[in-house]
This record gives sequence, structure tokens and C-alpha cells, in this order.
Amino acid sequence: MAGSKLRELSVEFSVDIIELVKYLKSIKESIISNQIGRSGTSIGANIHEAQYAQGKRDFISKLEIALKEANETGYWLLLLRKTNYIDDKMYKALSTKCTSLRAMLVASCRTAKENVK
Repeated sequence: MAGSKLRELSVEFSVDIIELVKYLKSIKESIISNQIGRSGTSIGANIHEAQYAQGKRDFISKLEIALKEANETGYWLLLLRKTNYIDDKMYKALSTKCTSLRAMLVASCRTAKENVK
């Protein structure tokens, strides 16, 4: 796995999500902020957990969970933009990082699955 780059980006993204949640809570938005807080930080948690997976299948499973969480986070970001809780600049910055994480996770899952065969 392009481990260190993926792990670094996931931590950076989690910090961004925590900052976003703080902002959303400060303006009294609680529905989406709770959801995006969970899904956005879960990406990195699963990537980090994959480091100590109990075999290749467990490793792949953790990365696939991270990928699902990244996809969900992309949805919440889109919803925040469409409801004007975040502006275009913030949306693009966060969405770009989320998309990068998804692409790296897809590539890592594909490589790991090929190595299992």
C-alpha cells in the first residue's frame, strides 16, 4: 500500500473534518455534522487499523470499509454545499482530498486483491 502517503492524507483529512464539524456546531448545525464527523474520521481510523490486520483478507476488508466511508463523506460534503452550509471553496478543497483518498483506496484494494490470488 502506498501506506505512508495514504495514512498521511487520511490524518490530514480527518483534521479538516474535525475543523468542519467544529464550525458546523458553532452555527448550530447538528444533523449533518454528526454524520460527516463519524464517516470522515472513520476513513483514517480504518486505514490505520489495516496496518495491523490479521491477514490479507482482513487488510482488504479494512480498506474497503475506509472506501465506503469516503464515499459516504463525499455525499455529506455535497449535501453541505447544496444546503449552503459550506461555500464552493471549502467544498472543492474537502471534496478534492476525499476524491484523492477514494482513488488511493481503490488502487490499494485492487493491488491487495491481486496479491491474494
